[in-house]
Amino acid sequence: MRLGKFHNELRNCLNLLYLQMLHNRIHGSRMNLRLFFLPILILGVTLSASTTDPALTALMDRNIPGLSSRLTVRLRPDSTDFFTIDADNGRPRITANNRISAAVGIHHYLNRFAGIQLTWDCMNPTLPDSIPLPTETIHASTRQHLRYYLNYCTHSYSMAFWDKERWQREIDWMAFHGINLPLATTGTDAVWDATLRRLGYPPEKISGFIAAPAYQAWWLMNNLQGEGTPMTRAMLDRSIDLQRHILKAMRQLDMNPVLPGYSGMMPADARETLGLNVADPGKWCAYNRPAFLLPTDPAFAPVARIYYEEQQRLFGNADFYSMDPFHEGGNTDGVDLASAAKAIAQAMRKASPDAVWLIQGWQENPREEILRAVGPDLMTVIDLHCETVPQWSERGHLSHPWIWSMLLNFGGNVGLHGKISHIIDNFRQACSSSDPPAGLGLTMEGIENNPVMFELACNLPWLSDTISAAGWIHSYIRARYSPNPPAEIDSAWAILARTIYNAPAENRQQGTTESPFCARPSDNPVNVSAWANAEPYYDSNDIIRAARLFASAAPNLAGNRHYRYDLVDFTRQAITEAARIQTTRIAEAVRLNDSVAYRHAADRFMTLLHMQDSLLSTTPQFRVDTWLNAARNAAPSPELADAMERDARTLITTWGNRTASESGRLHDYAHREWAGILSRLYATRWNAWFSARLAQWDSAAPPSIDFFAIDSAWISSPTQHTAPPSAFPDPTTLCPELLQRL
Repeated sequence: MRLGKFHNELRNCLNLLYLQMLHNRIHGSRMNLRLFFLPILILGVTLSASTTDPALTALMDRNIPGLSSRLTVRLRPDSTDFFTIDADNGRPRITANNRISAAVGIHHYLNRFAGIQLTWDCMNPTLPDSIPLPTETIHASTRQHLRYYLNYCTHSYSMAFWDKERWQREIDWMAFHGINLPLATTGTDAVWDATLRRLGYPPEKISGFIAAPAYQAWWLMNNLQGEGTPMTRAMLDRSIDLQRHILKAMRQLDMNPVLPGYSGMMPADARETLGLNVADPGKWCAYNRPAFLLPTDPAFAPVARIYYEEQQRLFGNADFYSMDPFHEGGNTDGVDLASAAKAIAQAMRKASPDAVWLIQGWQENPREEILRAVGPDLMTVIDLHCETVPQWSERGHLSHPWIWSMLLNFGGNVGLHGKISHIIDNFRQACSSSDPPAGLGLTMEGIENNPVMFELACNLPWLSDTISAAGWIHSYIRARYSPNPPAEIDSAWAILARTIYNAPAENRQQGTTESPFCARPSDNPVNVSAWANAEPYYDSNDIIRAARLFASAAPNLAGNRHYRYDLVDFTRQAITEAARIQTTRIAEAVRLNDSVAYRHAADRFMTLLHMQDSLLSTTPQFRVDTWLNAARNAAPSPELADAMERDARTLITTWGNRTASESGRLHDYAHREWAGILSRLYATRWNAWFSARLAQWDSAAPPSIDFFAIDSAWISSPTQHTAPPSAFPDPTTLCPELLQRL
């Protein structure tokens, strides 16, 4: 026991030194190398005979029981992130420099040799009776030492109602995918509650400033305040407990959590209630933004100090802080941006002397004045949307370290979409440029869909420079379904790879081409969200053909969970494409003033909508009740369950009140093509539209329908309960039948 404790203490010491060396490497400073390599030499000696690590053992066995007894995993500290796969004494062996690299090596072994892939749709696969020994030594390393994960929006669009178990599963996913720099915003509500109380802000007004979990992403980005269910003490206590669990689990696996720092945000009435000199940043999508405490106010440093003291009291210190003042168009009139940036950075460094400010590269942020005021040693830019709007090549970061990031998903919308070839090429170009990235990031607004794109992005730092898109997809198929898949699988993926997953480099649409089922009805529903900008780049008939090919492999792969998930997802996309074809016929019938053709196309559209609902009911990941039940379960008391569910319903429909929905154009931004909402809300909308349209066919004006009222009725409807699994048909039988009806 003492030796094990000694090992752990040495590892912890090494981790701190490794992170310091990593920071210094990125930001160009030096350190005493003897202090760094002495523990490495000691630890190398003590661990050379050890083949177990408690955190890695727990990681493996949580997800694949018994895996730790089948593999040898050794840590060999090094200044470079690497893993090696070979055989030792008749067992597969993974050697790596730290726990995250080891987890990547374990996942790589499972992918390549055992036909096992760990993704959101299946994190607990069954281990085969025998697993093969590597016949060659595989070595991989990466210069992308910062591997960032999460967008603020992800915490609300996907994670708002997670419990400890779901968070642990995601942290395990992060480890197996090489993430070492995750954004951890949970519990910041409690930090602000404590901060405002110390500042003397009226306690009864605090819940009007802190947003509910479903809306905290935009509160923390200074876009709004106090939206959703008013925070209670029980809700704050839950978030504290949950964040402590999250941070402990992350740190046990050598991750370096990123915490929200202080960037000047204050309640909108801070001038009246606290006597502070604040600026008004204006509005965001019809919401009044919180106030901005001017850096020239003598209170700035004391307020920041209190914030960091309360954060450290609750959750400890951090090496990276995320701060995004004036996010998405905040008004900067009267604000000295350079002084503001210096004040923000100085307050951060006073709280944590070696900390780095992470700032999102999104729209006009980070503004040039901020980059010039804060040195490269203090700030790293997360280039948020490199696959479509890369700041690194379009405007640069003024010598600041930066992270190449893929956004891909907006609002948690469901749908296939990607730029596989372009992403590989663009990332390589960035890495070979005169200002290469310090890391890679995943900055999607929503997760738990489109797994192929996230597997690709996480592979990028470790991939050979010679890998092609076709070669990578070939390997992906064999890891996901079978080392020897039916030929139809390769054929289906070949179609998908050159169509829906091959959006042109110049295509700038926001994520997937949205499902017309989810749109507010019109004579030509191309986009769902008011912010969407679909650019047609593939033929819908190709997607239907690919789905039919994929479904034809069901007799051979019916027991594979990844296949079953993708079968539902690809069939869902095919039905969506069939509906898209019907919308063109609806538009044509209007143009020709042909009510008979219009009625026929409308009837076919509604048939497809109900087919879609029946299909998606078979799979929990595609059911709205999964989301709603999670919201209810996250409520610390039965009295709050209805309010939490109402937040969950609102976010994916109107987003907010009527003003935000209509004037702010936020309605349906976070729409979801899920069972339950399809049949109960989207079908209601379309039935109302088609009935009114046909009843007023000869009218020059289209029907005037209050869709906000329809949405509000669904938001206020009773809770939906999950039906037992036996109530749903087997998708391996249902999908081929549905596809033949398209």
